Amino acid sequence: MKQVMSLPLDSETLAQYSDIQAACRNARCDGIEAIWGGTDIPDTVSASACIGYHLTFYPDWLDFWREDKDALRRKFGSDSVWQEFYGGSTRQRLLDYYAADLDRAAALGAEYVVYHVSDVSVDEGFTFDWLHTDAEVIDAAAEVINLLLDGRRENFTFLMENQWWPGLTFTDSEMTCRLLDRVEYENKGIMLDFGHLMCCNPRLRTEADGVRYLHAMLDAHGNLSRAVRGVHLHQSLSGEFLQNHTGWLPENLSDDYYARYSASYGQVMQIDRHEPWHDPQITTVLDRIAPEFLVHELRADCRSVREQAIAVQQDTLMRGWGKRCSQPIA
Repeated sequence: MKQVMSLPLDSETLAQYSDIQAACRNARCDGIEAIWGGTDIPDTVSASACIGYHLTFYPDWLDFWREDKDALRRKFGSDSVWQEFYGGSTRQRLLDYYAADLDRAAALGAEYVVYHVSDVSVDEGFTFDWLHTDAEVIDAAAEVINLLLDGRRENFTFLMENQWWPGLTFTDSEMTCRLLDRVEYENKGIMLDFGHLMCCNPRLRTEADGVRYLHAMLDAHGNLSRAVRGVHLHQSLSGEFLQNHTGWLPENLSDDYYARYSASYGQVMQIDRHEPWHDPQITTVLDRIAPEFLVHELRADCRSVREQAIAVQQDTLMRGWGKRCSQPIA
């Protein structure tokens, strides 16, 4: 198992890391899971530091992929807005966008890449009144993945990540099986995000509840759980917020799409908190999965906060595993 830390490759973050490999060693990690920051990646990000790469994504993409202009106009207000938002007017734009990101992953020598299998509009993120089914999102995502990876020479481990939105949620074994069956790429698997899975159950109140729920979802998947090859390790106990702040649109939500989109980020951050685990029983879930990659994906707005959050989580693993995790595990 390799332990890695999630790191956005934006200029502000990278300015805090003159030696990424040394920072990883200090965090008892083997490398990083990189996330493109929208600009050129500097030479300070060496291939030897990059173990994983999280592909960029559009949260709301299915109607664009289907080229459903009526649906896009309803969401965005006009053709010009959605065309500006996606940077194009045809489905080929999505393939080009993801292909360019795969090229960046290849240039960094990433062993694995992560792809979100989900779809959610701004309004759905508030109302939870879904426009598309899990099956619709999964089938379209498999189509995109198959087209995207066909003919590529790299042999990335392609890991598909769960969300609490329509698509792969890891709460329904039939849907998980449907995705794995439809993706033709051989070197594939699941990146199981613990916090996202917890967001599917608003009744959770403690980390112990979360541990039990994660085990229950693995139980429900049976042998399919073997497809989990990576874990995004963090926790989110946002059940009270989900129960009290979803099901309707905020009264002051703007008619301007970009303002609405910005407001939706605040909603997502209240739900998906990316906080470190404190309960060492989480190691019982990790032992059961035995992932190839364990990613410390924790919310942080600066290096010191990131290091402290990882230290908390490493201490949790130490208490659960003892000396087993005192050093990076290659």
